[in-house]
Amino acid sequence: MMLQMTKTARKKAQRGLTLIELLVVIVILGILSTIVAVNVLPAGDRARVQSAQTQVDMLESAVRQYKLDMTHFPSQDQGLTALVQMPQNERNAAAYRPGGYLESRELPTDPWGNPYQYAIPGEGGAEFDIYSYGPDGRPGGNDDIGSWN
Repeated sequence: MMLQMTKTARKKAQRGLTLIELLVVIVILGILSTIVAVNVLPAGDRARVQSAQTQVDMLESAVRQYKLDMTHFPSQDQGLTALVQMPQNERNAAAYRPGGYLESRELPTDPWGNPYQYAIPGEGGAEFDIYSYGPDGRPGGNDDIGSWN
């Protein structure tokens, strides 16, 4: 009789999880993942926007440093490339800072992988504008990020 109880006890211990127990675990995991997604994903979007604004500010500062050395802003044709590579036919070539005006010596792309835009003169009477088209990568809309923000 003792041998039979041991076999029965062993079978109960080895039977595993029931379908209901598995469904409860799956529902709990679903609820937890929803909570995480709702709270974490918007933070990533905000971080990308903040990163773009910081890079725009850095590029704006570099353009102003360029003007101090060269006595003029880069032209529309020269664009932001003038910050990392001396433009051809530059009349003040001797004044160009060795290594350019960006520490990385490369033009950054916005957090969505698109190049930053440069416009001279800027909108609304600004000397120039530096901006990103934002997450959609297209001009216009409320998601553009620029030196006017």
